[in-house]
Amino acid sequence: MAETNLSIYEKIKTVPEKAQKKITGGRLNGMTDIKPMWRIEKLTELFGICGFGWKAPITNKEIIEGANGEKIAIVDIDLYINIDGKWSEPIQGTGGSSFIAKEQKGLYTSDECFKMAYTDALSVACKSLGMGADVYWGDSKYSNNNKEDNKEEITNKEQAENYKLTFGKYTGKTIKEIVETQKDYANWLYNNGDETIKKCLNFMLEEK
Repeated sequence: MAETNLSIYEKIKTVPEKAQKKITGGRLNGMTDIKPMWRIEKLTELFGICGFGWKAPITNKEIIEGANGEKIAIVDIDLYINIDGKWSEPIQGTGGSSFIAKEQKGLYTSDECFKMAYTDALSVACKSLGMGADVYWGDSKYSNNNKEDNKEEITNKEQAENYKLTFGKYTGKTIKEIVETQKDYANWLYNNGDETIKKCLNFMLEEK
């Protein structure tokens, strides 16, 4: 397949609502994470079955000492993708997860730590391809913008027309501008946007 520099990036930068997960506890409370299976789906969709179209072997796995008796599992991977029968150079990713964590009731040992660290490492490698870029630019676990605080109550067509997007490549554009100039994207928003965006689009359609 013929690819430009941004071809893959453009295909995987936007994360559908169903693949986003609001974090509801700890120091990341209120932020957004991306569900791991969405990455697997996109890698498989673009490059093929795992092991044939893409692969991510572990290159290092270790436990390191943390503070206050805690220990951290670290996993390093090399992600490879296959385009037109040719394997890429390794796309590196490093992930971590708690092995022994200090909690209110004492120390907790996780038997899932290496699996979680691997998932984290894969997300880091995929980020180099642009996967989930729209989330990382805005509301992600690396940014504490809360979408719920930005929701508006849309009650009429004028409000709907002037509602501005707060994510993606058309950030700052109004719904009216999107409907008039980017019909394909407007259709995508209707199928994947939140309830506020769908309400705006419905107001626009009523007058058609």
